[in-house]
Amino acid sequence: MSSYNGGTGPPGGDSRPGDPSASSPFDLDPRGGRVTRSERRAAEARQKSSRDRTTPTATGRRRHAKSGRSDLRRGFALGTSILAALLAIAVLVTSGWAWWTWRGFKQDIRRVDAIGGVGQPNKDIDGKDQNILIVGNDSRTGASPAELKALGTQDDGGSLNTDTMMVLHVPADGRKATVISIPRDSYVAIPGHSMNKINSAYPTGVASGNGSTSAGARLAVQTVSNLTGLTIDHFVQVDLLGFYRISNAIGGVPVNLCAPAKEANSGINLPAGLSVIKGTQALAFVRQRYGFPDGLGDLDRIRRQQYFLSAAFRKLSSAGVLLNPFKLQNLLKAVSQSLYMDQSLDPLKLAEQMQALTAGNLSFSTIPTDGFADVPGVGSTVVVNPAEVKTKVRQLVAATASTPHTSAPAAVAPSSVTVDVLNGTGEDGVAARNASALQKAGFKIAAVDTAPSASTKTIVEYPSGMQSQAAAVAAHVPGAATAQGSVTVVTLLLGSDGLQASGAAASTAARTATPSSPSSPTSPTSRTADQAGCIY
Repeated sequence: MSSYNGGTGPPGGDSRPGDPSASSPFDLDPRGGRVTRSERRAAEARQKSSRDRTTPTATGRRRHAKSGRSDLRRGFALGTSILAALLAIAVLVTSGWAWWTWRGFKQDIRRVDAIGGVGQPNKDIDGKDQNILIVGNDSRTGASPAELKALGTQDDGGSLNTDTMMVLHVPADGRKATVISIPRDSYVAIPGHSMNKINSAYPTGVASGNGSTSAGARLAVQTVSNLTGLTIDHFVQVDLLGFYRISNAIGGVPVNLCAPAKEANSGINLPAGLSVIKGTQALAFVRQRYGFPDGLGDLDRIRRQQYFLSAAFRKLSSAGVLLNPFKLQNLLKAVSQSLYMDQSLDPLKLAEQMQALTAGNLSFSTIPTDGFADVPGVGSTVVVNPAEVKTKVRQLVAATASTPHTSAPAAVAPSSVTVDVLNGTGEDGVAARNASALQKAGFKIAAVDTAPSASTKTIVEYPSGMQSQAAAVAAHVPGAATAQGSVTVVTLLLGSDGLQASGAAASTAARTATPSSPSSPTSPTSRTADQAGCIY
């Protein structure tokens, strides 16, 4: 019997399934011998690798999913970076446009030396607050042919008439401001010259200064400073076309007329009720002097101008203009083409100072007047009392005073305080009632009298060094403000706001007060920019 070393089966014969002697792929050794254990493991590893390449496993799927999420994150990060870059470019472009626009605006403003060398009051009654004299004249210099045609007029060669005079008082913190209007026909002393209408100060200065507009501006500043007692810090002159151009730039100004207005001299022709006016009708609205129900002429025109400025400020502060780059650019162009400024006034700093100002904190007032008088060689004038004007201005400054950052002084005992009580409400008996209440509280009462002029605010005025005494009085008059003034003793000035000393009977005026009519005669009313109502 022959032997076979490869197995127990017959040589070259077929093996039966399940026969342990059957050869396997691992038996196909080229040397004819049996494969080793390490070779078998290597072959199994090669077979497993082949299966992995043709049939994805769960692990492979998870690996692909993870890779997809990583790609998504990378894509999102890339998109965010691109968006951030685009926003950065937009900010740079926008800020660059704003800078360029503002730079051009400042360069286009015409300057005049209005403040240098001007005699000012010895005492600055409002410290770091700003007082800006704003005058408006009839000059049409620089108007385009289209503008002159729209106005139905021609170039006048540079008029020197100042038809509008007002002082913008801006406290240091910029949160409150007031516009104090001065009738152009106010009969006052022109420094270095005779008595005349206040609007003659500018042309008189130009004439005496050999045609210098700076000389005219300086004399106007000194005249207003002498009348009001205010230190004038800056000067702005607005041309006739200012109202025309600005109203066009902001898309019109809403006004509400109590009755139809049609008058040939100004060219106004507006219906009763709400109208949005710009251009020629805006100019006519602020220039009308005739055809008013009460026939006050210049005083009626001042009310119109104050009303127009109130409405324009409300529209500006609504952000419809300031956040619209095209309207803003048109506005800056209109302003720069229509005004002069003194050499030190920076409009950007002024805008920053007033950025917190709202319509409710911008008020308009007019100096007190005493009727009209015909002066030989001068004509019809508005009578003013400089002492009354200064008192009124001090009250207005106190009402808009910045809140002190220092702690309030401790109030002293009432028995150590002497008080004057003045009635600025226009109602009989108010001063006596309040004086009686203060006396019962322990204060010493010196004088009980009528104030030189009406007041819209109740204020405790005090002389220098008596702030603690004023605080004691204010503690017994809830809501009253305190302010240093030119008084000799602590003075309680009672205003039409209805504030009373504790224990005083409520006044009839406080119980029945209604908003004053815009057409009330010569009373120096004060209105905020959001109290426009209707106007004649």
